Amino acid sequence: MPSSLFVLAATTPPFFPQVVAIIVISALIAYVSFRIGLVPIVGFLLAGVLIGPSLLGIVEDPEVIEAAGEVGVILLLFTIGLEFSLERLARIRRLIFVGGGLQVALIIAAVTGVLLLFGVDWRTGFFTGSLLALSSTAVVMKLLADRGETNTRGGQVTLGILIFQDLAVVALALLIPMLGGGGGSALDVVRALGTAGLIIVAVLVLARRVMPPILEAVARTCSAEIFLLSVVAICLGTAYITSLAGVSLSLGAFLAGLLVSESRFSDQAFGEILPLQILFSAVFFVSVGLLLDVGALVQNFPLVLAMVTGTLLLKLLTTGLSVRALGAPFGTVAFASLMLAQVGEFSLVLEQTGREAGLSPLGMGETGVQAFIGTVVLLMVLTPFLAQAAAWSERRFSERTRRRQGEQMVALASQPQAEGEHNPFASLGDHVIVAGYGSAGRKLVRSLEEAQVPYLILTLSPDGANEAEQEGRPVMRGDYARLRTLSQAGIQQARALVVADDEMEMSRRVISVARNLNPGIHILARTRDGNGYEELTAAGADNIVSEEFASVAHLLKGLLGRYDFGEDQIVRYIHNLHTASKPSGASTRQRTARLSEAQLASSRCSHTVTTQAVIPSASGCEECLKLGDTWVHLRLCMACGHVGCCDSSKNKHATQHFHTTDHPIIKSFQPGEDWAWCYVDKAYL
Repeated sequence: MPSSLFVLAATTPPFFPQVVAIIVISALIAYVSFRIGLVPIVGFLLAGVLIGPSLLGIVEDPEVIEAAGEVGVILLLFTIGLEFSLERLARIRRLIFVGGGLQVALIIAAVTGVLLLFGVDWRTGFFTGSLLALSSTAVVMKLLADRGETNTRGGQVTLGILIFQDLAVVALALLIPMLGGGGGSALDVVRALGTAGLIIVAVLVLARRVMPPILEAVARTCSAEIFLLSVVAICLGTAYITSLAGVSLSLGAFLAGLLVSESRFSDQAFGEILPLQILFSAVFFVSVGLLLDVGALVQNFPLVLAMVTGTLLLKLLTTGLSVRALGAPFGTVAFASLMLAQVGEFSLVLEQTGREAGLSPLGMGETGVQAFIGTVVLLMVLTPFLAQAAAWSERRFSERTRRRQGEQMVALASQPQAEGEHNPFASLGDHVIVAGYGSAGRKLVRSLEEAQVPYLILTLSPDGANEAEQEGRPVMRGDYARLRTLSQAGIQQARALVVADDEMEMSRRVISVARNLNPGIHILARTRDGNGYEELTAAGADNIVSEEFASVAHLLKGLLGRYDFGEDQIVRYIHNLHTASKPSGASTRQRTARLSEAQLASSRCSHTVTTQAVIPSASGCEECLKLGDTWVHLRLCMACGHVGCCDSSKNKHATQHFHTTDHPIIKSFQPGEDWAWCYVDKAYL
């Protein structure tokens, strides 16, 4: 190997330790936040402050992190656009232009007027008002999505105002340099806005005419890699093209999401890009925390506190008046006002633009800049708590509002439940989910229809999905190994999951995700040649059917029937065939279990004489299966083969079995575990 390659391998890029620090600390902070009941967004912001230059100094050059954070905002807005459609956007146009326009105009006018009273120049007042008018699209939409409130009345109003604010960024970014004397003429502003408008119209036309067939062709490859790369290319490419016309990257990403939302593969796209969005969004919130100078915050704390209080009150008042002007009930007014009470990430971009033009917040130079950044971070930290207050307020006012105004809301053109109904299968329950629509899946579905059992098909194949739709069968496109796809399919309410995929690794992933989402669901899987029993069982499958075994068992049943064997005898022979057909790795768990020689020879326990080779009584906890309940881990009685749940499970059936039967020794019935326990001696074997 050339020496230069050794040097390259031994050299760590200067940005890499900072990236590692951010990811590791963010993961730790997110875990701690979860344990103490804190919203992760707050944890990420605090992590940024902690590792920033003013405290630990782990990240001193945040340029790379800021770039990753911008990607996070783009992906976040893209996923938001995926959950919308042009029709839904058109239905909330009044919320966007009337509600959003009033909110931005009122707060700019109010701030300008207040600062004029204190002798501050109107240009500085307009600039400061522009900074405070914008709310955080990234923070608010993340909270709405996590809390399932995007499609509520308050969520719709909030979204409409946020969309207008993002549109306003385009005009403000052009106007602010003019205020400082470094911008173009009014004609230049009109020309730039017109170009941006044309770009937006072009994007929307593409959504209807061009994007659906492109995604159809990509999906036909059935390649998760190609589909993911194509979706990311659409997202970043559209955001970049729109930015060339002066449109903000976030609005461009939102429009890119609308592009994809018009196709039948929006759910699949969401599932593919969600892990990336989560990662980069976390980096974005950390990057905001990096901006805060703790020393300056302490030094200027009275000013920062005054700005936080004033901004909070001002935004509550102006947003409330704007939403009330739409005819919204008081619950929605309170919800939107509290959700939009922070200052947004794009205010930081406008602040930089104003600084280059000689403007500063409040006209106070660097002191005003640091006070403004402190206000942004502190209000973002407060936003999750304000969101809880918003939800409480909306619930508190909802009943009173319905009695006084009925079920109408002037701001919405139709009922929000119908408008926001994104999942057509949300009403499914006690159904069977069929993951995979090959030949086995098709046969199974026909039988389910004959038995009148409700079901839902999940498939990645466009041809299979088209065929199912043409036959009037319920089908959802998407990767059924994804958490979101299974959740959309109602995995928590389903009675059973049938994994009919031809690929063993895909089946294992689906079973593992499904078992975590619904520990009590019954999962059936298939293999072609009998291989994979151990892997699928370890993943959480309850029953595994081999196509080869099924065909031989059918032949055996027919033959023995010709010789007048009884039904019980036929079942026993088929059971023996089933046991013999399993690989040795699975037979220990499925056929017989015994203590090892070392365990039998244990000097600490005299009760090993009560054990024998046993056949497990069930594939799960025997009592829990009868109750339809769930468990955490399984334990096997080495005297009779009873399978019960562990003491970490709520029912503790293994211990109950010991107290009932006095059978002293159990063995772990978990894959990969070989320990045993004596209840009498309270000792491991």
